Amino acid sequence: MTILAACNSPESRQLIYYLIKQQSRNPKGFYDHIREMILEVVAMFDFIIRNAMVMDGSGNRAFQADVAIKNGKIVAVGLADGEAERVIDGSDLVLAPGFVDMHSHTDTGLLIDPHAESKITQGVTLEVNGNCGFSSAPCIDEPSRAELESWRRKYEIEDDWQTMGDLLSMLEKRQIGVNFATLVGHCNLRSAVVGLADREASPKEIDEMKRLAAESMEQGAFGISTGLIYAPGCFANTSELIEVTKAVSPYGGFYASHIRDERAQLAEAVDEAIRIGREAGVPVEISHHKACGSSNWGKVQMTIAMIREARETGHDVTADQYPYTATATSLSTLLPYWAHDGGDKALLGHLKNRREELIAGLIAASEEGVFATNGDWGSVLISGVRTEKNRYCEGMNMQDIAERRGVPPAQAVIDLLEEEDAAVSMVQFAMCEEDIAVVMQSDNVMVGSDASSRSTSGPLSKGKPHPRAFGTFSRVLGHYVRERNVIPLEKAIYKMTSLPMKKLGIKDRGTITVGNWADIVVFDADKVIDKATYGNPHQTSAGIEYVFVNGKLTVEHGELTGELAGKVLRRKGMK
Repeated sequence: MTILAACNSPESRQLIYYLIKQQSRNPKGFYDHIREMILEVVAMFDFIIRNAMVMDGSGNRAFQADVAIKNGKIVAVGLADGEAERVIDGSDLVLAPGFVDMHSHTDTGLLIDPHAESKITQGVTLEVNGNCGFSSAPCIDEPSRAELESWRRKYEIEDDWQTMGDLLSMLEKRQIGVNFATLVGHCNLRSAVVGLADREASPKEIDEMKRLAAESMEQGAFGISTGLIYAPGCFANTSELIEVTKAVSPYGGFYASHIRDERAQLAEAVDEAIRIGREAGVPVEISHHKACGSSNWGKVQMTIAMIREARETGHDVTADQYPYTATATSLSTLLPYWAHDGGDKALLGHLKNRREELIAGLIAASEEGVFATNGDWGSVLISGVRTEKNRYCEGMNMQDIAERRGVPPAQAVIDLLEEEDAAVSMVQFAMCEEDIAVVMQSDNVMVGSDASSRSTSGPLSKGKPHPRAFGTFSRVLGHYVRERNVIPLEKAIYKMTSLPMKKLGIKDRGTITVGNWADIVVFDADKVIDKATYGNPHQTSAGIEYVFVNGKLTVEHGELTGELAGKVLRRKGMK
């Protein structure tokens, strides 16, 4: 656009007169100043994406339209009549709301690398953290403070915090690549009040946990999460969980749970989660819903029916899912609960002093359906270790590691945990494709990676993490929607956008609607696919062309632009 083209109104002629006067005062910046001032007058929008196939997040059929962005918000949907600083051709591309990772573990990983590369390059614009019973705050008891201090030293992080308010305020002062929301972890509360021992909480202790939960909600948490296979959360009985969860009800919070069992007692564990939510008076989110072990495959049909029946009685029960047949967690979760009584220090003592008992227990568990195929130690991949001497284990399965060490697999597990101070992560193949499809087809299931954000370079590019960190959302769109026709594309977008926003109670995101924040993904439905693999997990997805976070272009043609436009989102409670 030329200066003459702008001179067709009294206002624009006055602008040029003003700029000519400015030239004599500051010749060096004159031409940049001209451009900025002209755009302010004649440009109506920051961006226009023209002729895109819009899937607005509602689940309804797509429609062709322009979408315009101004000052971080969506300001036009349909025919965007006007000029823009940047016009993007959306022809043959799908435009959708930014994806919500309903079950994330990035948490304070944004302090290590704020870009959230693995998430945002697959279209994620909001991560919901603090899942599986563990959140980054409150962090007030001695073991938690010691763990945080060790982490801060490792990554040279100067920031410190104790309460949920401290954490969120600290993140608000930083630039981050994605929008950030969090739950408060029950494990944090129990560790702070009861400690790490396997014992029942007293009424006074339950009251204190409730106080801390309410305080976290007042400071911006969206609900409470439990991790009932992890210490110390696994030591809590149902009554305790109901009472502590009641504390989030007045604030409109919900209960998200890594349930007590995803194997033989799957139905009973789902029933417990539904009961906790009903008696506490809050909605329920069942985390990463699945059935592990071949003897349990097919049980998800019953549990999906349980969720549907709960909803039919008026109880808001939903679930989330990642689209893979392998889980990922700590190798130490293969050990019995008693080994975790007292925390990591006690666990390390058991690894040394009760080795034979633990080995015998692992052998028995492997023969009773812990793996997809009984006794198959080859289905357990080591994804991360602490020391350099065992770095060779990353990407190897426990059968091969055991053979290399010349010991039985169960012994190799105990040896590796002892050598690494129990800091060993694993990927375990335990689910089947048929169950993934059943869960995905439910109208009440969202998408969640169950992963922290990773990078293709730097500290977060280490190890062999589960490929879900880089591939969850693009795998749903490419493999399950396009290649396998498990669900239609409109339904997949709905599960990734407006459904989780409704659960979170966020009304100005999740749909392509005028006035909403411009969290937007533009992708090629014919090409989108995950590229991350178990052997090479640090690979970004294909087919994600553009990602906007709060109106800023953050990804272009699959590459980060360097923009850090994320916001910290706080729950606005009802109390």
